[in-house]
Amino acid sequence: MTGLVKRYGDVVALDGASWSAPAGRVTAVLGPNGAGKTTMVECCEGLRRGDAGEVRVLGTDPWHAGADHRARVGVMLQDGGLPNAARPVPLLRHLRSLYAAPAPLDDLVARLGIGDFATTSVRRLSGGQKQRVALAAALVGRPEVAFLDEPSAGLDPHARLDVWELVREVADAGAAVILTTHSFEEAERLADHIVVVASGRVVAQGSLAEVTAGERLEDRYFALTRRPAA
Repeated sequence: MTGLVKRYGDVVALDGASWSAPAGRVTAVLGPNGAGKTTMVECCEGLRRGDAGEVRVLGTDPWHAGADHRARVGVMLQDGGLPNAARPVPLLRHLRSLYAAPAPLDDLVARLGIGDFATTSVRRLSGGQKQRVALAAALVGRPEVAFLDEPSAGLDPHARLDVWELVREVADAGAAVILTTHSFEEAERLADHIVVVASGRVVAQGSLAEVTAGERLEDRYFALTRRPAA
């Protein structure tokens, strides 16, 4: 992404944002609410179109991407995006059937504990259970790029560790994994590359060591994103 600008009327959501996410690495995108993280990622997913600048995912402008490109990209939306009447395993089985070389479904179901609520409709699942199904839906096609919006939000500590382990394995297998998070622990333990967003701009990016410059991530984050006093 280079110089991306996105406006909603008089509101500038993205103001020349530029960043990159390497393959085989986990990139964590951090920023306050309203900083532009979701808009930025949605432009990468092809769900929104920037007003200026350039976005390339796997060498393609996602706004104009066709079905072949989209099959190479996994997306976990902030609201889950799951049909309320569906049951988790049949839904995942259907999604798996759409890909040429999908991930083993039984393994995903077991790794994320989905078997415990396999016959419960999505509308009756807890927030954490929906998170696990949405993550499985994003990964079942073995994506080369995976956009994961707060994948461990609402999970208990054991489930969070399971998710982190799975995300790490997906990146180690060669995928570019981009996750948004408000968790400093998640970024510190999981991310190879960190992008910090504030007021629609990327204010820092690089490895944990490069971004923190010897400080705690939390302290550096607040220094970079603190709004000036009115």
